[in-house]
Amino acid sequence: MKIDIIISADDIRESKIKNKIVVVIDMFRATSVIVTALSNGCKEVIPYLTIEETLEHAEKLKREDYILGGERRAIKIEGFDLSNSPLEYEEAIIKGKTLLMTTTNGTKTLTKLTLAKRILIGAMINAKSVAEKLINVNGDVIIVNAGTSGNFSMDDYICSGYIINEMLKYDENLELTDIAKTANMIYEGNTNILSYIKEATHYLVMKSLKLDDDIEYCIKKSIIDIVPEYKDNKIK
Repeated sequence: MKIDIIISADDIRESKIKNKIVVVIDMFRATSVIVTALSNGCKEVIPYLTIEETLEHAEKLKREDYILGGERRAIKIEGFDLSNSPLEYEEAIIKGKTLLMTTTNGTKTLTKLTLAKRILIGAMINAKSVAEKLINVNGDVIIVNAGTSGNFSMDDYICSGYIINEMLKYDENLELTDIAKTANMIYEGNTNILSYIKEATHYLVMKSLKLDDDIEYCIKKSIIDIVPEYKDNKIK
């Protein structure tokens, strides 16, 4: 069982993901939103690349059946119901609804993975469950970091390391690429996540926007035990 990492959406290559089991991570904050919304009873999440595509699909649905969620440059999209804060996706708001979602990095990444065998959604908040799922599926894994505007993101990378570290507890003989080994080493040396990600560009952007509560939530380890899967253009 081989584990590899792609460090940003712009580095995705069809040859690397084809017929592989893929885990998508955008812990600040798209995949944290997806995991939280579905845990709180969301019917399904449908990701879109653009705002225009999101609104076009919304016109085909009854207004009471969906929620519009997302951001551009970490800011809520004008006219949308919710931003990209997982704390907004409470059960009372999202239960039984379809979430139509578009974000700067996370949904862009998902739209590039159509050749993968399976696409799972990961974050710090469900990492242990993701690790267990991957061990049970037992196939070569590519962990895809959404990154930040096409660039490497420290936060997604340490989240990858956490998932790998949990997988190694089940099987010490996993075949790790150098980049996967490095992610695990970084996690082992920085189990206090905040001490590491406080130097990350995305973290500093969120701090400047006073999104401290989102930061605190997104770095919590394995508080949710579901593993959403993206299939047929929907996440359930």
